[in-house]
Amino acid sequence: MRADCCGVVDLRQYTVYPGRRDELIEVFDEAFLEGQEDQGMHLVGQFRDLDDPDRFVWIRGFRDLPAREAALNGFYYGPVWKARGAEANVTMKDSDDALLLKPISLGSDYPELGAARPPVDATEVPSSVVAGAVYHRGSPDDGFGEYFADQIAPVLTRTGATLAATFETLVAENNFPALPLRDEVVLAWFAVFPSDAAYAEHRRQLDTSRTWQNKVLPEIICRSVAPPQQLRLRPTARSQFR
Repeated sequence: MRADCCGVVDLRQYTVYPGRRDELIEVFDEAFLEGQEDQGMHLVGQFRDLDDPDRFVWIRGFRDLPAREAALNGFYYGPVWKARGAEANVTMKDSDDALLLKPISLGSDYPELGAARPPVDATEVPSSVVAGAVYHRGSPDDGFGEYFADQIAPVLTRTGATLAATFETLVAENNFPALPLRDEVVLAWFAVFPSDAAYAEHRRQLDTSRTWQNKVLPEIICRSVAPPQQLRLRPTARSQFR
């Protein structure tokens, strides 16, 4: 089922107007999850960025590119967006930070299509942290995927990160141009930590790892065309990815 839901993935990061993130999350969790999944999408996760109070991050999956085109047309020109879209748009300062990705690997912590989701009236926010990074690559054939698997992932694992998902850019034309995509080549990874303390311990171990500090991190910087983006995210009350 995981392959059916995630042949194509959108990673979207929205900048909202100060103080309005919870309004956007309320609309998402009330109306946009089932509204999009009714069109064949998989709403994998919605998150508050713990390092930026004005950033909302979310992930959705599609079976393939034709399914993406059909689903996005069905949703954004359909009744749910027509009824509630204005409530979302008024909260957003910038919604163009979006990447089109494909999976390299998906672990057991990555939610399957049809996985249980808390009900619409759920309010309890998980204590877990979904963390990761986006590495900005020079080209699709730069060997970064192999370097990640051989050198980066083992250090992440040794320091307490169980990888839930690794993605790379899907080089393809945007088949729903009403929603722009960033013209970048990236590799992104995500891991789930049970608590803030568990994530902090992972970061402490990375910071004191000689292999990471003296070998892996300098090589990441050398291979990248921009500084890596670190993500430290709190799932919303209805996020499947948690």
